[in-house]
Amino acid sequence: MLTLVSFFYLIAAVCFILALKRLASPVTARRGNWLGIFGMALAITGTMMMPTMHHHLLLLGLIVAGGAIGTLIAVKINMTAIPQLVAAFHSLVGLAAVLVAFCAFLAPQSFAIGLPGAIAPVSLVEMSLGLIIGAVTFSGSIIAFLKLQGWMSGKPLRFPGHAMINLLITIAILGLLIYFITDQSLTTFSMLAGLSFLIGLLLIVPIGGADMPVVISMLNSYSGWAAAGIGFTLSNHLLVIE
Repeated sequence: MLTLVSFFYLIAAVCFILALKRLASPVTARRGNWLGIFGMALAITGTMMMPTMHHHLLLLGLIVAGGAIGTLIAVKINMTAIPQLVAAFHSLVGLAAVLVAFCAFLAPQSFAIGLPGAIAPVSLVEMSLGLIIGAVTFSGSIIAFLKLQGWMSGKPLRFPGHAMINLLITIAILGLLIYFITDQSLTTFSMLAGLSFLIGLLLIVPIGGADMPVVISMLNSYSGWAAAGIGFTLSNHLLVIE
């Protein structure tokens, strides 16, 4: 069974790579979308086939619900609003990375990375990086969405000592990350998440609305790194590739 799952993941990964290549041109973009859809269907099928997966009906129900919401949004959205739509979707990727990191921390035995309070150090680093980057992606993408949607002023927002505060928060995040590896407490992990959400917000608010498309591209790469970090934690090669 695991061999078949690995085969499905391999084909899905190839589909994703080919989809990205075809999305680079308007002529082949439609085929690229279909390749991506097919690859994701294979990835979901492979995941459902894993022996450690349970509650299949619940998962399928959630997938259908999410797909329905996504379809409704896609049908109603105007093409001129695609940048903020991408920003909103990126925020969900970041939030998903944060939630999975908390799940891995609270129930490490379910992910074969150790026991509560005795998680493998490598897994602690991986889940922490996924948490940090995911939180930055989430809060940063929310600010990008609000500015592009016009719900927040597009003017750069700066205040005295902004750069110094960012530096201090970054140092605090690194310090908490190192401390968390030995402490392994929920309080430290939660503080790490909170500061990461905050730095994501502070990094984006000083950027003007006209530069938000560039910011979205940057946050897109962040979401990829967040997924990769969680992929290492879960030993999921497909997430790492994505």
